[in-house]
Amino acid sequence: MRLEEIEPIPVAGRLLWRPLRRTLGVQAFGLNAYVAPEAGADVVEEHSERQLRHEEVYVVLAGRATFTLDGDTLDAPAGTVVFVRDPEVRRYARAQAPGTSVLAIGGRPGEPYSPSAWEWYFAAERHRESRDYDAALALLYEALERFPDHVGTLYSLACWEAMAGKRDEALAHLRRAVELQPDVREYAAKDADLDAIRDDPRFPAAST
Repeated sequence: MRLEEIEPIPVAGRLLWRPLRRTLGVQAFGLNAYVAPEAGADVVEEHSERQLRHEEVYVVLAGRATFTLDGDTLDAPAGTVVFVRDPEVRRYARAQAPGTSVLAIGGRPGEPYSPSAWEWYFAAERHRESRDYDAALALLYEALERFPDHVGTLYSLACWEAMAGKRDEALAHLRRAVELQPDVREYAAKDADLDAIRDDPRFPAAST
């Protein structure tokens, strides 16, 4: 297949994700692609692999990107391969040309690969514009069964349940996410997805 056949999904702000691993059914390693329609857009979100402990390889397939690795910048025209061995390194890349595309490959050394929970809540974003809450929630309930007490899954589930009018369920999942990771309440305080339940006295208040 060609990458262009996979419709990109807007995720994490300005990022367009092509779910290559999920589309092909790859089970041995993480495999995803990102594309920027214009210069200045993200092609790798800022993150580290501290939690998952993955090594990652990024291949610039088209266009030109600037990578930032723990504050150091790297010019990366098409054909550049960037290997980030240390999971503690914070990494980020921004497109310098329209149509910049980056392939990301990763996995944890010495262990069988297991897909990450974020794939499910990224995949749910495909249904945001159509407001197909049932389809999004089906993905997230599947993720919760597979990754119980995963903070990102619980938070995303709370957001979609709030938008779908499932007030009690949304509040329960949000409160559990805050129990596991207290700083979640700071994100919740500003997240428009949770506006429908913000007036409930059970809504976790932001710290003052």
